[in-house]
Amino acid sequence: MTSALRHLTIDCADAWALGEFWRQVTGYTGDPANPNEPGDDEYLIVPPAGGLGLLFIPVPEGKSGKNRLHLDIAPDDRTRDEEVERLLTLGASVFEDHRRPDGTGWVTMRDPEGNEFCVERSAAERA
Repeated sequence: MTSALRHLTIDCADAWALGEFWRQVTGYTGDPANPNEPGDDEYLIVPPAGGLGLLFIPVPEGKSGKNRLHLDIAPDDRTRDEEVERLLTLGASVFEDHRRPDGTGWVTMRDPEGNEFCVERSAAERA
């Protein structure tokens, strides 16, 4: 027997704000069966075609160290560098830049609450 992953839950200070950030990053939408409303205790976004959702839940303590788990993302319709620039305008920040002169590598960024995630090259760049 096995279990299926349903949601990746992210502890945060402001579920609405962080959920909105990641909604814009991923293009995920609210769950039609459980729409997000201002003031809700949690914020859920899901991929349009189904799959693993992201669930944001507020907790009283702040982030105190490096994430034990992080997301790796790759843009669908732009380059890695264009995606990094877009994410900066959404409120992310660059934490560590691992881009190499030959165009390979990745950028480790932080979301508005300081959670690390990596931006990899797009599929077209890797081809």
